[in-house]
Amino acid sequence: MPVPAEDLPVTAAAADPSPPPGPVVTGRYDQPPGYGVNRPRGSDSWQFTFTLGGSGLLSQGAARARAGAGDLVVLAPGTAHRYTVAPGAGSRRFWWTHCRARPAWTAWLAPYAVSDGLYAVPSVPGVLHGRIDAAFFRMLADARGPAEDTPREDTPREPDPVAVAHGSPARELALCALEEVVLLAAGGPRTPVPAPDADARVRRAEELIAADPGAPHTVRSLAESVVLSPSRFAHLFTLRTGRSPMRALREARLRHAARLLEATDLTVERVAAASGFSSPCHFSRVFREHHGVPPGAYRAGEGR
Repeated sequence: MPVPAEDLPVTAAAADPSPPPGPVVTGRYDQPPGYGVNRPRGSDSWQFTFTLGGSGLLSQGAARARAGAGDLVVLAPGTAHRYTVAPGAGSRRFWWTHCRARPAWTAWLAPYAVSDGLYAVPSVPGVLHGRIDAAFFRMLADARGPAEDTPREDTPREPDPVAVAHGSPARELALCALEEVVLLAAGGPRTPVPAPDADARVRRAEELIAADPGAPHTVRSLAESVVLSPSRFAHLFTLRTGRSPMRALREARLRHAARLLEATDLTVERVAAASGFSSPCHFSRVFREHHGVPPGAYRAGEGR
């Protein structure tokens, strides 16, 4: 079912966060300076944008990507995002699609991950732009129904068209066209933009723990500090260090407590609190398990 562009909101409102994930919604925009979409609650669907001209800025959580001509940027659902015409750019012409991504696509996009949920495939070779453009136009035709032919290069084209593929045949045809876009953009013989170094992000988290082991760190707070989802952060941290983030935090707190016992006359209760333990009893039990003696005996010189 075709939907005119003027019937869709330009700037997302609280009651209209994004198109639903079921249908495939495709459009082509030519937007002037000042255009922007802000979705504080994120989107329920994946969003794919391919820039034809001008420049835009896109963000997913704390991560940022710039989109110029020939750049494909993909935003995963579930995280606050925003996109605008870049400051100083006259406009931004781009294709966009909202849909539920096929599982295989994330593996193709993985080398271009800027952060969890933000993928930026830069500088798609110019020789592929025509094929990508044609694939998007084919998505528009397929969204309207399989009976329509793919527009030829000499066919007049409606400016800023938008179409929604509801039925199963139309949706699958549109997804096949989008899959061609992703393969052409991400599968070409090019060097991907390096993703942020996983080791650097793990080291940053370790530095945060070491700097203040008594702080109320959690997997979520540490993950947010290095712009990762909690599950991805925990996986990377364990892979790189051989221990979970919470185990590393507990060991850092125990080292900090041991130094306080050796160098200060703070009570065991205050050492426990300064080292981030929830109660003196819990601290004494964990300390004894680790050092073989309780905190008071350790202070007296036992177990060192």
